[in-house]
Amino acid sequence: MVKATSVDATGRLHQEVLRALDLGMLARWDRDRLREEVRRLARHLAGTTGTRLDDASRDLLADRVVSETFGLGPLDEFMTDPDVNDILVNGASEIWVDRQGVLSRTGLTFRDDAHLLATIQRILAPIGRRVDEASPTVDARLPDGSRVHALLPPLSLQGPVLSVRRFGRRLNGEGLLANGTLPNEALEFLSACVKGRLSILVSGGTGAGKTTLLNALSASIPHGERVVTIEDSAELRLEHPHVVRLETRQPCPDGKGEVSPRELVRNSLRMRPDRILLGEARGAEAFDLLQAMNTGHEGSLATVHANDAREALMRLEMMVLMAGIDLPLKSVRSYITAAVRVVVHMARLHGGSRRVLRICELRGIDSQGDYRLEPVFEFRQEAVRDGRAIGRFRATGEVPESLEKLGASGIELARERFAARWIEASGAEGARHAA
Repeated sequence: MVKATSVDATGRLHQEVLRALDLGMLARWDRDRLREEVRRLARHLAGTTGTRLDDASRDLLADRVVSETFGLGPLDEFMTDPDVNDILVNGASEIWVDRQGVLSRTGLTFRDDAHLLATIQRILAPIGRRVDEASPTVDARLPDGSRVHALLPPLSLQGPVLSVRRFGRRLNGEGLLANGTLPNEALEFLSACVKGRLSILVSGGTGAGKTTLLNALSASIPHGERVVTIEDSAELRLEHPHVVRLETRQPCPDGKGEVSPRELVRNSLRMRPDRILLGEARGAEAFDLLQAMNTGHEGSLATVHANDAREALMRLEMMVLMAGIDLPLKSVRSYITAAVRVVVHMARLHGGSRRVLRICELRGIDSQGDYRLEPVFEFRQEAVRDGRAIGRFRATGEVPESLEKLGASGIELARERFAARWIEASGAEGARHAA
């Protein structure tokens, strides 16, 4: 039998179904009945094309026509797959997905650029956004929290380009332990730091898992506190009962109406927050957050893009300077060390696994004016096996100086848990990578 599941076959059948529908009855049908009618018509018409089709091919073709009519065409199956993190469309002929950290090209395509553009408009329509020649880029958030970015020619040389960052699966602390992101001892230390109101900076590259870690750590914030989150695209889903979520706004086509992260940080200080969570520090807003950390909002958290923990602090220095603050470098560093106590660096390794590479305590400035950044836990990559990174976690032997402050808050951590040693990985995933 011939399997008629190609894009061309779907497109032709879709047009035939639309011509065959009784438009006068559509207004009287609910969405479920309309879907079933489209599926029935598609099966019937598929059987009259003159092409020999088996039942499975006819049903698959009918399902794709329903997806074309009501959904997002070839993207539908990925938008509902909890293992898909990113959907990347590089023009009509290329659809890639990141599934659990592994990027691969799918066998699906759009019929042409017009088909892809219509799908992009269908994604944006429910949130009142558009993309066209006058405004060829759009950055938006879908109701489920997924982040969408689209860009049209002539900015793109290969037709419309679409990127969807999905948030279908949210990991808590137990999930991070199960997949080997960090060991239990490290998670307990970070949770204690959150409870004890020690400010934490999480660094790493794109897709390293920074937002996921912030979500998990939020469960340790006492429920009697008020939390304000500030993000460019609202991705955080905190495990906390009292959260105010703020989101920046892009300028309108006339260049007006923009609301920057710095404006939101300043507004948040008037909202009686106990803690502020900044989704990503990128500019002058970092200075205002540091001010908040130094003036009664200890225990705040933020992420920053950086290649290691020390570089993350250097990026904060540049952000302070972007705020127009005329201070000598030594003063800026003293200001940062007064605000931030713990720096967590994460990365996505070979094979897509995400790991906390290092948890460091920031202990002030040394006699040369450099940061005293001491690693407490770290991950050592030892090899790449079957395309995946292999390594182990270890406690470095550095006992955190912040244990005294935690103890004053009623949070006791035994010094012995920080003794230098290799740490057994937790969960099936972590155990496999430590083997």
